[in-house]
Amino acid sequence: MEFKRYTEKTLEEALKSAARDKGVSVEELHYNVLEEKSGFLGVGRSVEIEAYCEKDVENFIVSYIQQYFDNAQLDGQVDIENDNGFYRITVNTSNNAILIGKAGKTLQAFNRLVKAATSAEFKKRVGLLIDVNGYKEDRYEKITKMAIRVAKDVRRTKIDATLDPMPADERKAIHNALANMEDITTQSTGEGATRRLQILYSPGKEVD
Repeated sequence: MEFKRYTEKTLEEALKSAARDKGVSVEELHYNVLEEKSGFLGVGRSVEIEAYCEKDVENFIVSYIQQYFDNAQLDGQVDIENDNGFYRITVNTSNNAILIGKAGKTLQAFNRLVKAATSAEFKKRVGLLIDVNGYKEDRYEKITKMAIRVAKDVRRTKIDATLDPMPADERKAIHNALANMEDITTQSTGEGATRRLQILYSPGKEVD
């Protein structure tokens, strides 16, 4: 997408112009100064900026996913929620098996693709998570139940356990599920696609 540019005599005026145009406060803007001219004795002074707000990021994500669907001739409805700068995207489609893939591998890859495209577009790291037809919620429930069973075995046997590799959001779901379990802690180990969660016997761990 093309970032809209704003040119005024001062940076403050350019930001006010951008905020007014986008219907947000100046504090909600992200911007880059493209050109600044001092002029002669103050005459001809100008500042040019490009600016965007969170709504622009949301619109880009939805448009990117929708274009992907159109190109692949898939149907899908995209909804997005901004959770304090982290974007939660819900996709409802009749092609859920294609988008999710075996053990969610295709969905993981699609998530990385959209995240990389959005981060490149806005020149900053953008966090997002895509769920298809509630797959992720079902997955979280399944893996946390499994992890609780494993954690109980770890507590009983006092032998640490290492789970199979899984994406960061699934490791986080398990970590949260076990956070208040007595004598149990969790930690991630490994790199990239092989990163996995360890469930550790930690006697005397304090629980809130």
